[in-house]
Amino acid sequence: MKHNLRLLLKGACVLAAALPLAAVHAQTYPTKSVTMVVPFPAGSATDSVARLVGQKMSEKLRQPIVMENVAGAGGTIAAARVARAPADGYTLLIHTTIALSAALYKNLPYDTATAFEPVGMVNVGPYVFAANPNFKPKDGKEFLAMLKSEGGKVNFANAGVGTGSHLCAVMLAQAMGVQPNLVPYKSTNLALQDVIAGHVDVMCDQTTNALQHHAAKKVKIFAITSPQRSSRLADIPTTRELGIGQVDVSVWHGIYAPKGTPAAVVQQLNEALQVALADADVQKRVLDMGTELFPADQRSPAAHAKHLGQELARFRDLVTKADLKLD
Repeated sequence: MKHNLRLLLKGACVLAAALPLAAVHAQTYPTKSVTMVVPFPAGSATDSVARLVGQKMSEKLRQPIVMENVAGAGGTIAAARVARAPADGYTLLIHTTIALSAALYKNLPYDTATAFEPVGMVNVGPYVFAANPNFKPKDGKEFLAMLKSEGGKVNFANAGVGTGSHLCAVMLAQAMGVQPNLVPYKSTNLALQDVIAGHVDVMCDQTTNALQHHAAKKVKIFAITSPQRSSRLADIPTTRELGIGQVDVSVWHGIYAPKGTPAAVVQQLNEALQVALADADVQKRVLDMGTELFPADQRSPAAHAKHLGQELARFRDLVTKADLKLD
C-alpha cells in the first residue's frame, strides 16, 4: 500500500513538473503593457481602428496597450516584426492587407498562413473612388467614360505599392481595359491630401478616411466597391450598378499574435476584443467610419483563421490573374 502511495505521489510530482509553462503563463497574463504593432502611420485608418479598439481592450486586460507604428512595404515590415516576436502575448499585430501582401510579395521573411495566431476580426468596409472636387467628371458614369477615353491622362493616387488602394486601382484599370497613371505615396494620408489639393485626380480610399472629407466637401465620391450601397452614402452607386461588379474589394481588420502564443492567452485577448466591440461608443464610431463590425459569432480565433485562409486563396487568384508580383 505504501509502495503504491509512493508511486502515486511520484507520478503527481512528475505530472506537475511537466505542466506546460504556457499554462502557468496564461494564469498570470498580462503582467505588463502589451504592444500593438500598426503597419501604417499614425492617423491612418488602421491606426484609428487600433487606438479605438486597443483602448477598450486594455480596460478588460487591466494593462495598457501601446501602439507602435511600423510603416512600409505594404505592411510587411510590421508583420515581420510581429512574426519574429516572442510568442507570449505581449506583441500583437493589427492588419488589413495581410492576405494581399502574401500574394504580392515573393520573398517575405515569414509565411502568412503559418506565422501568426489569429486573435479575432474587428470591422469590414468597402473602398470608394474619391476625387478632387474640381476633377471634371460629375458622377460615376462620367468618370468611367473618361477613364475609357483618356485613361492615361488620369492621375490615380494610392497609398503605396502593395496596399489595398493600389490593388483597387489595378482592379478598376483591368475592368476598364485602361492604364491610368498610378501614383504611389508613402501613406494614405499623403495620397488623400494631394487629391484634396488637386495635385492628383482620384484615389481608391477606405470609407474610414474618405467619409469625413466627403462630408466636408473636400472630395467627391464616384462609386463604392461593394455589392450594396452604404447607408452613409445612399446616393453613391456601387461598382456593380456601374457595370464593373468585378471591382469588389473591401478592407477588414484582424488582430494577430505570433505563432505559438498559448491558446489560453489568445482566448484572453479575444475576450478583451469581444468586450471592446460590444461597447456602444466603439460600435457608433465604427459605423461613423462607414464600416461594420463582424458579427459576434464570426470574431472567434477559429472563424478568423478560416476567413484569413479564404482571403489568402482569393488574393492569390487575383494577383495571379493581374500578373502582379513584388520583390
